[in-house]
Amino acid sequence: MAIRVSEDGKLFTLHTKDGSYQMCVDPCGVLLHLYYGKKIGEDNLHDLIYRTEIGFCGTPSEAGEDRTYSLDYLPQEIPSSGVGDYREDMIRIRHSDGSCAADFRFEGYEIQNGSYKVPGMPALYDTEAETGDTLVITMKERASDIYLRLYYGIFEGQNIITRAARLENQGQDAVILEKMLSCNLDFMFGNYEMVYLAGRHAMERFVERTPVGRAKVEIGSIRGTSSHQYNPAVILCEQGAGEERGSCFGACLVYSGNFTASAQKDQRGLTRMQIGINPVQFRFVLESGEAFDAPQVILSYSDQGFGKLSNQYHEILKEHMCRGEFKHRRRPILINSWEAAYFDINAEKILKLASEAARQGIEMLVLDDGWFGKRDDDNSGLGDWFTNEKKMNGTLAHLSKQIHQMGMQFGLWFEPEMISEDSDLYRTHPEWAFRIPGREPNRGRNQLVLDMSREDVRDYLLERLTEILESAEIEYVKWDMNRSICDVFGHTLPASRSGELYHRYVLGVYDLLERFLKRFPKILLEGCSGGGGRFDAAMLYYSPQIWCSDNTDSVNRLSIQYGTSFFYPISTVGSHVSACPNHQTGRSVPFQTRGAVAMSGNFGYELDLSKISDNEKEQVKEQITLTKKYYDLIHEGTYYRLTAPKEEEYMAWEFVDKEKSHALLTMVMTDAQGNPIPVHTKIRGLAPEKHYSCSLNGQVHCGMTWNNAGLTLNRILEEYESIMIEFSEVEKGKEYE
Repeated sequence: MAIRVSEDGKLFTLHTKDGSYQMCVDPCGVLLHLYYGKKIGEDNLHDLIYRTEIGFCGTPSEAGEDRTYSLDYLPQEIPSSGVGDYREDMIRIRHSDGSCAADFRFEGYEIQNGSYKVPGMPALYDTEAETGDTLVITMKERASDIYLRLYYGIFEGQNIITRAARLENQGQDAVILEKMLSCNLDFMFGNYEMVYLAGRHAMERFVERTPVGRAKVEIGSIRGTSSHQYNPAVILCEQGAGEERGSCFGACLVYSGNFTASAQKDQRGLTRMQIGINPVQFRFVLESGEAFDAPQVILSYSDQGFGKLSNQYHEILKEHMCRGEFKHRRRPILINSWEAAYFDINAEKILKLASEAARQGIEMLVLDDGWFGKRDDDNSGLGDWFTNEKKMNGTLAHLSKQIHQMGMQFGLWFEPEMISEDSDLYRTHPEWAFRIPGREPNRGRNQLVLDMSREDVRDYLLERLTEILESAEIEYVKWDMNRSICDVFGHTLPASRSGELYHRYVLGVYDLLERFLKRFPKILLEGCSGGGGRFDAAMLYYSPQIWCSDNTDSVNRLSIQYGTSFFYPISTVGSHVSACPNHQTGRSVPFQTRGAVAMSGNFGYELDLSKISDNEKEQVKEQITLTKKYYDLIHEGTYYRLTAPKEEEYMAWEFVDKEKSHALLTMVMTDAQGNPIPVHTKIRGLAPEKHYSCSLNGQVHCGMTWNNAGLTLNRILEEYESIMIEFSEVEKGKEYE
């Protein structure tokens, strides 16, 4: 069983295939965290805690005269607030008398079959192939009628444990929730580093690594979205851990708004790791009978380094977070109009682009920004979701029909959450936008943000999207969101509830997306927020792929896609071939390399095909053929990072299919040097006992040899040159024919 409970109902041990998680209820009713790591038995590990009296660490009344018992150093599942634990708390409550205290004690537990749901938010779900198990622990606040339900979900075969929490006010008076994180992990022993993904717009998710000491290491977002700057997923690893070795603990927050993630050592060397909704500008009023749900956190442990940890996240997100028609179905190879024409679009240009694309074998044309309202630049039009029939030379239905007659599908760009001040919608409903009365708003891309917490706003947007998508044959929608949120002010909430708006905004986005997908279940939805500004596990519940970055420079993309892969599957990454010199960096990279990098994702094009050479047009056809050939291997296979950025003079990565009969290695030379030395690369994931032929040199070795000895290239690669190498299983006995 994945969940084991002692006879007295006070010791809880959660097992996955390779790991275990243990906690216990102590005599004072405090829920202590005892262990998370490599698999153990059912033994009670409470003896790992050695209590001593520590100066200035107070004791709760239940401890009596025992000065060795203090909440200020014990490892806890739910760190108390305001009652003697001076470390970072997990929940902070302001009571009706003005006091601030949250001191939870054990009430009981239950075991539920199947995975739990989080009201209004995404969470991992059960499939026919694998269902989860759920442990629910109930805690009561010591001096009030406030109850906390702690949810622990276990996907045993995939080494996943999830955490979520629900706070219920069963008292007579309202309370104010000032902080409620989703997860706290206390590690009693060890020296750790925190690995996180940082960056900025067009340079997202670069891997950074910081030792955890007495000074708190903290990342987060207060931008209203999970953000380009930090991603809501972190790893706590032992010092020296690498791609194939060392203990690693991952925490991936299923949330798309403001978040925080931190780690810090306390005075006794215990490391406390936390993740959840950012308490900055968060203040939630809970009236009697009301509840608050914290988003889910997906935890995973690996004792074999980052590679195994990433693969565990890839599998769980692909199988139990992504949904819908395109969960495993091959997605169309598309061309997007944005970098081909920007705002300078009309029907003639779009049809010319589609015609050229169809000749090359591209399967879908996506009409990006500029097709609606008064929209010739980014200063106007957002919110007016009506076809500009002058630009499109008629209706979208007419344009879509012409594109379909070429044998292509048709997709459309939207930015539903935004509004331009120069729009009919804003002139009609200025109160629908976030804008503080009496203050000039901060404008991002000359646009404001619609208050998605309002039902009337969501109803309007769904009505407009529905009318457009029902008016024409449209198979794909790109859902964009192009600014950070500020000037938050709600016209429908009282001032006392203004601290709820950031969270209610996120819930509103989820509600609209759920209703949209229910209405259009067969549409392929791609998420976007200026590229990767909202690339998180929660958005994958609605969109099985996300535009990875607005930066299409293939050399920059090597690092961006590398960092993304630490948590998110390759099948979720939107990646396109664009023109050179690249419009973000000015860099020129061979067309072949642009294709090789983009192929490690959802493949497409982002350029004017009429302006490329005949040779490049032939390469387009070849790339499309290769994409189809390798699609299942890349999207369904196991992904291996063979190098890290700037670790070598090249980048290399590999895909191995589930049967371990076929592998694809891709390499890009990133730093060519004079008087070059031969390039040698690792190979990983091949079955030791099988034999494989290598497409580079025709050599046949057993998997054990390839995995341990690697491969030396038989030629020198030029700067930015790429190479793709196949390893194919050969029948035993024929390996030397």
